[in-house]
Amino acid sequence: MSQQARDLLCLSFIAPSAVAQYRGVDFAGAQIAAAGARVAGISKRPAAAGEAYEAAAYGTAVCETGGVFAAGVPLVMDATGRVVAAATLSVASGATAVTSTAANGAILTGGVPPQFVVGDSLQASTAAGQFVEVLLSR
Repeated sequence: MSQQARDLLCLSFIAPSAVAQYRGVDFAGAQIAAAGARVAGISKRPAAAGEAYEAAAYGTAVCETGGVFAAGVPLVMDATGRVVAAATLSVASGATAVTSTAANGAILTGGVPPQFVVGDSLQASTAAGQFVEVLLSR
């Protein structure tokens, strides 16, 4: 993979505070500050508070990594706006089995998932602080 990001849709923001390059940003244009947060896009360049900048929202984008993961892995944000591997879902110990009649109608309820998947890694990361190309998804 060549890391030639192909952003098909970019959003423009005014940075409310400093934003680092290749980090996730929220819908107000601020750099992500909570693990698993919803993402509007990936900053294409650094921006100081009050400065205009663009974020890739659709297509591919280069992202800074927050840990180790393989290519083809679903990615989420860490608490500093870097991409990390998404946690796998599992049934909690002692939870009602899906096949139970006691769980009828109460298995899943509405709401926002605990982590927002930003996209899938097109390259592997062997350490935090690397730069990989990510296929953005919504």
